[in-house]
Amino acid sequence: MLDIDYYELLEVTKSADKSTIKKAYRQMAMKYHPDKNPDDKEAEERFKAINEAYQVLSDEEKRALYDRYGKAGLEGHGQGRGGFSSGGFEDLSSIFEEMFGQAGFGGFGGGQRRRQKKTYSYNLDIGVELKVEFNEAVFGCKKEVVYKYKTACKSCSGTGAQDGKLSTCKTCAGQGQVHTRQGFMTFAQTCPTCNGSGESVANRCKKCSGTGYEEKEEKFNVDVPEGVNDGNRIRVSNKGNIAPDGIRGDLYLQINVKEDPHYIRHDNDIYIEVPLFFTQVALGDTITIPGLRGELSLDIPMGTKDKEQFKFKNEGVKSVQGHGKGDLIVQIKIKYPKKINEEQKELLEKLQESFGIESKPHERNFENMFDKVKSWFK
Repeated sequence: MLDIDYYELLEVTKSADKSTIKKAYRQMAMKYHPDKNPDDKEAEERFKAINEAYQVLSDEEKRALYDRYGKAGLEGHGQGRGGFSSGGFEDLSSIFEEMFGQAGFGGFGGGQRRRQKKTYSYNLDIGVELKVEFNEAVFGCKKEVVYKYKTACKSCSGTGAQDGKLSTCKTCAGQGQVHTRQGFMTFAQTCPTCNGSGESVANRCKKCSGTGYEEKEEKFNVDVPEGVNDGNRIRVSNKGNIAPDGIRGDLYLQINVKEDPHYIRHDNDIYIEVPLFFTQVALGDTITIPGLRGELSLDIPMGTKDKEQFKFKNEGVKSVQGHGKGDLIVQIKIKYPKKINEEQKELLEKLQESFGIESKPHERNFENMFDKVKSWFK
């Protein structure tokens, strides 16, 4: 058993009230529950310790003893190592029923609960990736969707069994759940053989090879809204898989936006890099840049710095939720010549000389530094 302070185990302060402690216990119990951490001894030990901590801190008398004397003060008050007092059963039972269902925490009086019978093995909702170009996502478009969906096999009514005849599941004896016992606690989980239905396939359906469904292809056009972004989903009602009773699920289109070589999108803002020759930023300039919706005029002030940004309000992407538009942000990238000829070199030297002392700012900055550094070693 882990010997850690009860408050630390539940990650609460000593002043925490009952509701805070209960909420913390729920979260920690879910995290370290044996069903979620199979064959993990460390998680099992922590789970037991968390239950022990909650039993003490949820009881005012025990908590007071613990706060004053520590664990030693609990001896003789129904709190052995890893034990539970009878007063905490009802509270623990209600918490575990909420988290795992009535049958999820055996031994506390909860009646067994069976899942609603489901004879088919596939989900009704399905997801399909929909690829769109950068501009199609920005301005919206109409796209053709081609996909496959499942419909129940008529020969077996979606059961996967020959003539639709299912037999009692041998793994769970028709209960839909299997139980495991750890110490005094009994845990229930959905039967992995029948997925909780209590029935299993004895002889596979020959038409669908036991899958319980057949696949069909469908195509339709969908309107992709303006401003949709990579990772967004579009729900199309009644385009999913079809159950044996005719109920049809929904189709979810997962948007995958192709990147653009020039524009970079972040939420509803658009970034574009503009290369400028060093003479343009030295002299200042006015240039035309490509905005999303047409040409834009950008004034480059003298002395503009590399990576400096200029913003065009409301020239970005329209919000898909209808909350206005983002901005277009221009980032400057200064370019220098890779080579210069003799004539260009001479011109640049004359230009530098024309600025006088201003052309060599480092000399003024370091004027007294050399003597200063030499004095350090005298």
